[in-house]
Amino acid sequence: MDSLEPSSAPVARDPSRSVPPECIHLRSGTPRGRRRKDWSCSLVVASLVGAFGSSFLYGYNLSAVNAPTPYIKTFYNESWERRHGRRIDLDTLTLLWSVTVSIFAIGGLVGTFLVKLIGKVLGRKYTLLVNNGFAISATLLMACSLQAGAFEMLIMGRFIMGVDGGIALSVLPMYLNEISPKEIRGSLGQVTAIFICIGVFTGQLLGLPELLGKESTWPYLFGVIAVPVLVQLVSLPFLPESPRYLIFEKHDQAGAEKAFQTFLGKEDVSREVEEVLAESREQRNSRLVSVLELLRSPSVRWQVITVVITMACYQLCGLNAIWFYTNSIFGKAGIPLEKIPYITLSTGGIEILAAIFSGLVIERMGRRPLLIGGFGLMTLFFGILTVTLTLQDHAPWIPYLSIVCILAIIAAFCSGPGGIPFILTGEFFQQSQRPAAYTMAGTVNWLSNFAVGLFFPFIQKSLDTYCFLVFATICLTGALYLYFFLPETKNKTHAEISQAFAKRNKAYPPEKKMDSAVTDDKTNGRSEPDSSSTLENFVKKRIV
Repeated sequence: MDSLEPSSAPVARDPSRSVPPECIHLRSGTPRGRRRKDWSCSLVVASLVGAFGSSFLYGYNLSAVNAPTPYIKTFYNESWERRHGRRIDLDTLTLLWSVTVSIFAIGGLVGTFLVKLIGKVLGRKYTLLVNNGFAISATLLMACSLQAGAFEMLIMGRFIMGVDGGIALSVLPMYLNEISPKEIRGSLGQVTAIFICIGVFTGQLLGLPELLGKESTWPYLFGVIAVPVLVQLVSLPFLPESPRYLIFEKHDQAGAEKAFQTFLGKEDVSREVEEVLAESREQRNSRLVSVLELLRSPSVRWQVITVVITMACYQLCGLNAIWFYTNSIFGKAGIPLEKIPYITLSTGGIEILAAIFSGLVIERMGRRPLLIGGFGLMTLFFGILTVTLTLQDHAPWIPYLSIVCILAIIAAFCSGPGGIPFILTGEFFQQSQRPAAYTMAGTVNWLSNFAVGLFFPFIQKSLDTYCFLVFATICLTGALYLYFFLPETKNKTHAEISQAFAKRNKAYPPEKKMDSAVTDDKTNGRSEPDSSSTLENFVKKRIV
């Protein structure tokens, strides 16, 4: 259909009468993804509210523990001495702090496993709403830990906050993927990454000594979490559920039509509904796939491998090490202690700008170039950073070159690898496979996050300035794999993406099998409506 060009012969004076709204872009030559009406008010509000109460909290909790680190360690010392009558030894304190940082990822892993359990019953929207209960509980525990004199409350609060993050980072991308038109699916999916970066920046900003980064006020850093939670609780109930969930799980076609009308900002949504119904007919005898069944399915073997490698590289590429331990890294670079919080703030600003840039260009450049280019540039700058940290005593300007390298690494990450892995997970799999796919991707994501948070201090202590060569190797491996094995998914349907992997999988995707089944039905006198062929015939008759 995209190759059809409108003839110069007149067909009607009013184009809107002769061609349905979803086909007008074919006559004008303007891609649908560039039309402003793709971005309806409800679609924007849903993405902003969902991300503010979900991925924002994930980013905020990555950086909020960074600035008050010395005060929290002092709190651990005082609590330990009050109970045992002696100060805590250095190795135990290091281990205790590493557990505090990394247990956030263990909670995220638990939250990931809960997604399939509660997501099928509650749906996407209500899962996000119920998830706020975890955030409120974690806020109370962490904010009150100092007054209670119990560092276990802070650790438990970090764990519960991780559960919130694990659920949010699985359900939110799924929700955004299912409510957005495929022409802006990538840009809308990047909202998740943008709000992660905004959360990181907010945590760094509020952690300044002039604000909440003081010994007496650091518990309020965790109390701030209640603000986005309340915003989401007040706003999200007024937005519709995912129309795909309504059709596939609830069989509520009328509710799905209303949801499509709200999110797309138009009355005629018959094309969108028919597309989902066609996919529903193909999968009418299928049920939700388990993670084990997904891993065993030959038709998605390379999709699974690609998601696992991409998610592993997303966490193991070293960005979380920089987010968790920015202060110590800048200290190793020779930056004066009093300047570190303000230089750290610059990293959050770079993250936001790079993520916004990615959201603006992803529908033009595609997923593949941004991912490969991001990991490739990270490899380069990690190598340069290793050299500058090794030679930092040879000239006074070399430590500042280290800062430039760190900013360049962050920019390269947020411009591609920072958000696209979540988008690919939704694009690679069918509706019945998607919850299991997000569970699998989330498991790899959080296990890798935990490994970095727990082991990086010891890696840094053992390898010193050469520790970032480990991350450079991981980034290079990810870039090479994606270069050889990742197809472009921009503006493609699930059927087209499955076909791109079919040759490598050496197995027909379910859509192709269903097509042959439909053909057999037609030869036997039975037929199923095909929305794409109907639309194509309409275009041929009325335009060509």
